[in-house]
Amino acid sequence: MSNLLNNRVNTTATAAQLTAVKAAFQTILTNLPFLVGLTADERKSLNAIDVNNKAFAEDALSAAVNNATLVPGYISVPTMQNDLTLFAQMDEISGLANQLCERIEDTKMLAGSEAYNTALSLYKSFGTAADAGVQGADSIVDKLKTRFAASKGNAVTTPPVMPTE
Repeated sequence: MSNLLNNRVNTTATAAQLTAVKAAFQTILTNLPFLVGLTADERKSLNAIDVNNKAFAEDALSAAVNNATLVPGYISVPTMQNDLTLFAQMDEISGLANQLCERIEDTKMLAGSEAYNTALSLYKSFGTAADAGVQGADSIVDKLKTRFAASKGNAVTTPPVMPTE
């Protein structure tokens, strides 16, 4: 369990910041109108490109450009060039987007963990208050106990040990 006094992220985004970020995402979508969405089956059926077969594709393209008379009429070399160029462009953007997504997910995870750890401490404190006979604490503990039991499958930690009567 983390130290409740060491809250690594203690902020919120302003409405203006959220609006600007959403607008930036829309700007990306507007500037890349050709982006597609694939189904899971489509992803499985496609040949994936990696470092080795990218070099193969580049060599094949070079051979086609330098030996145009050997290229069948039904194969479009300019289309292949466009595909490889777009792949390289999307690979660069994807790397930047993945770095950003990782930081967003890490921040989300940390903020959620800190909130959950504080909730566990509060749950334990309310239990102690209920055991001490503090008026109204029993109903709080009962509500939290029900919620805690319902979320237990998602919990990383075990419930706090409640003092026995």
